[in-house]
Amino acid sequence: MSGVQPQRAAGLQLLAGATIIGTNGLMVRLAAMPPTAVAFWRMLLAGVLLAVLVTLRYGWQPLPRAAWRWLAVPVLAFAVDLWMWHKSILLVGPGLATLLANAQVFFMALAGVLLFRERLGPRFVVGVLLAFFGLWLLLGGDWATLPPRYRWGVWLGLATGLAYAAYNVGIKRTQALAGAGRARVPVEQVLCLAAFGSALCLGLIGWAEGEVFQPPSLHAWGLLLVLAAVGHCLSWVLISRAMGVLPVALAGLLLLAQPIVAYLLDAALFDVPVSPRQWLGLLASLAGIFVAGTRGRAPLPAQEP
Repeated sequence: MSGVQPQRAAGLQLLAGATIIGTNGLMVRLAAMPPTAVAFWRMLLAGVLLAVLVTLRYGWQPLPRAAWRWLAVPVLAFAVDLWMWHKSILLVGPGLATLLANAQVFFMALAGVLLFRERLGPRFVVGVLLAFFGLWLLLGGDWATLPPRYRWGVWLGLATGLAYAAYNVGIKRTQALAGAGRARVPVEQVLCLAAFGSALCLGLIGWAEGEVFQPPSLHAWGLLLVLAAVGHCLSWVLISRAMGVLPVALAGLLLLAQPIVAYLLDAALFDVPVSPRQWLGLLASLAGIFVAGTRGRAPLPAQEP
């Protein structure tokens, strides 16, 4: 694809994918189920849908042994990611939890330095300073007066970004090793296996926590299916297809629709009071994420992915 029209179509695809992801936190909250149970069903149903897609469209290909070993990284990382993020949503709301999870941009940059010998330029430093200034505006002035559960939700949201960065690194390495075999392994197959593995881990975590996995109603089943099919599978496909077409800066800017949509929905639907200082903090944090995430290379999709 080349030219203005293909780029415009890709931009709309990426914007749609990021907007869909911005609604995921809302669906988690509306499901009215334990957070680990929602994460389990999301990954299990997404794995089933991806398995059907691989079977009908591509066919299953053997994975090299090294790819199987690396697959354990995204399996564990994404299970931990969803476990923490879903709990953070219930503690601080979908908007702030999604914004905090986008700290994965900074953790991915640090992983590039430590694992791939990349260099951090002044844009990254400016981005970090902007993001932390924005968080201070959002939370800093009231931190001492916030309830302990709310502060715990903030820390869980930030830790979600670390887990998602580990997932991105693991998926990238697994895909590279899977493509080194005789037959091309579709990325949907890697994502499908990772989804099933994460569902197994989340099931064990939920069992240890004593959570109830049975959805309470058809309404809850519908939300879980929409979360898996649209919020997980469709959004990933839209973003992945658009990332290879768009300029880096434009892609990074459009991906910021995710936390913006989540924050606006949180404020509009749950009557969350937002002061002018907090709106300024939101804008500063988003600007920091954008500046740090567009430092000369294509950013990975900022999903709670």
